[in-house]
Amino acid sequence: MATTADVRHELAGLADHRRAEGVSRFLQMFPGGYGEGDRAIGVSVPEQRGVAGRYWRDLSLAETATLLTSSVHEERLTSLFILVRKFVKGDEEERGRIFSVVLANTSRINNWDLVDSSAPYIVGPWLIDKDRSVLDRLAESSLVWDRRIAIMATLAFIKAGDFHWTFRLSERLLHDPHDLVHKAVGWMLREVGNRDRAAEEEFLARRYRVMPRVMLRYAIEKFEPQRRREYLSGVV
Repeated sequence: MATTADVRHELAGLADHRRAEGVSRFLQMFPGGYGEGDRAIGVSVPEQRGVAGRYWRDLSLAETATLLTSSVHEERLTSLFILVRKFVKGDEEERGRIFSVVLANTSRINNWDLVDSSAPYIVGPWLIDKDRSVLDRLAESSLVWDRRIAIMATLAFIKAGDFHWTFRLSERLLHDPHDLVHKAVGWMLREVGNRDRAAEEEFLARRYRVMPRVMLRYAIEKFEPQRRREYLSGVV
């Protein structure tokens, strides 16, 4: 069986100092940034996916969970790529354990790329046919990443033609203090509109004037230019 040390060793061999500097800036791993305190070693996402592809079968769930607690950003992201692969291939019992690992470690899923690589592919799919009240709890959390996990998880529901929870959480997060939540809400509303434009516009009709500007811009990104101008000028 593979170990956490094996994955770390392979990632370390792919590290690139110059790339790490760029990643650190991009994910705001500087004082005052939303990724403050994190550490990048400069392994590209395709390389991390390659490592995940080689190890997901042989790395136990316990070892993968240990990797998720790492102080190195790429090690946590690779851990999530492994968890997604295990989730897709696992039976119901295995999928439940993976969901529990993710929920127990949301404080380590602490940047938008980590959230977006896991919540729509583990949290949402697990909850498709189950009690979704955990999303209300996440949406009420003081941790911005919990709130982003909540709304991003609804992508799985949207793909199944179910928009209720996207609208429910969008309403709750309408005045969230963080722009990373605004962007995620707008993105999910846009995903609804890609499938049912009338449903999205019905939601926007009573809210577009008060929602954060970046949320609105994301939500209407695929609208026709004239329709976007109408929303942005408040004359819909």
